[in-house]
Amino acid sequence: MAKPGKKTGRLRKVIFGLEILILAAGLFLLYLFSHISGQLEKIIKPIKDEGKIVMNEKNEELRGYRTFALFGIDYRANNEEMNGQNSDTMIIACLDNDLKEVRLMSLYRDTLVDIGDGLYRKANAAFAYGGPEQALSMLNTNFDLEITDYVMVDFTALTAAVDAFGGLDIPLSYAEIVHLNNYSIEVSEETGEDYTPVPLPDEVPENQEEIVDTFHLNGVQVTSYCRIRYTASLDMGRAQRQRYVIDLLVQKAKSSGLTTIINVMDKVFPYVETSLTQTEILGLVPSLLSYKMGLSAGFPFEFRFSEALDDVIVPETLFSTTAGLHQLLYGTADYEPSLAVKRRSDRIEEVIAEEEAKLTKKQRNNTNNEN
Repeated sequence: MAKPGKKTGRLRKVIFGLEILILAAGLFLLYLFSHISGQLEKIIKPIKDEGKIVMNEKNEELRGYRTFALFGIDYRANNEEMNGQNSDTMIIACLDNDLKEVRLMSLYRDTLVDIGDGLYRKANAAFAYGGPEQALSMLNTNFDLEITDYVMVDFTALTAAVDAFGGLDIPLSYAEIVHLNNYSIEVSEETGEDYTPVPLPDEVPENQEEIVDTFHLNGVQVTSYCRIRYTASLDMGRAQRQRYVIDLLVQKAKSSGLTTIINVMDKVFPYVETSLTQTEILGLVPSLLSYKMGLSAGFPFEFRFSEALDDVIVPETLFSTTAGLHQLLYGTADYEPSLAVKRRSDRIEEVIAEEEAKLTKKQRNNTNNEN
C-alpha cells in the first residue's frame, strides 16, 4: 500500500487544525450564550398583572415602531428617609425601525398629571403608588401611549456602567462642578465607589452656567452629574444631562469589544429589572448598537411652575403636549388626542386652580396671624 504523500499529510493537519478551531469557537459561543442567558434571567421580571396597565382608546397606526419606558429609581439604602421608589427619571424610548434610529423623550418628574384613579400628583409618584404597572398606565393614559414594557435601574447601575466603560468625557460649567462635587459625596457613600473632586477654576466666572472645560469623569461623578437639578435649567437641565449620558454610553458600547460588553453586563445587571423577555432583549441589542441616536427632548413642551401641591410643573396644556409628543415620536402630523386626554387636560386646569386658591388663602392667613 502506498504511503500518504507530504501534501496529503499537510492537508490532514490543516483540516485537523480547522476542526479544532471550529470546536473552540463553538465552545466559546456556547459559553457566551450560556453566560448571557444566565445574566438575563436575573433581570427579567414579567409584569405581575398585565390587566392593570391602562391605555386610552385611540386610532393611530404605529407599525415599524417599538416603544418602552425607562425608569430611574432614586433608591438610597443608606438614607432611610429618602429611600422611596419614586421614578425620578422617566424616559420614553422609541425605536424607529424604518429610519433605524432611537428617540428619547424625558417626562419632567414634577409634571402634574393623573397618576391613577383621578389622583393628580407629580408624575414621578406613580411608580411609588403602584410600581411599573401604574407608572406605565400614567404614561399611557395622560399621553395616549401604548407602552407595555419597561426597564428599571437605580443609580448604582449607572455608576457601574460608566466605570466598566472606563469613564466618560463631559464638558462642565462652574455651577455644574460645584453641584457635582456635592452630590458625589452621597453617591460615593451609597455605591461604595471612590472619586476625586473635580477641580474648580481659580476664579469664579462671571457666567457660572458657561462651560469651563471638559473633564474625564468616573461612575460616581457621572451619576452625580445626572442628578444635578439646581442650575439655571432646573429639572429640564437634569433630564437633558441624563439623555446626553445615555447617548455617550451607547457610543461607548458601539466602539467596545465583546469582552468589555460582557464586563458591563456583569457589573450592571444586578441593578436592572425589565419586563422584556430574553428573546426580546437579544433581538433589541443589535438594533441599539446599529441604530443612530435621533431626536432627544424633554416634555411638557410648554409649561409653567406652581407652588401648589409641593411645587409642580403645569403643562400648557396636556392636550397640546400629547399632540406634539406623537408628532415627534411617531411623525404623526396633526395628531388628535383622545377624549380621555382632553378630560385630563381640563381637569389639570381645575385642580391647579383649586390648589392655588387654597395656597393663596393659607398665605393670606399666615400674613394676618403674623400681623
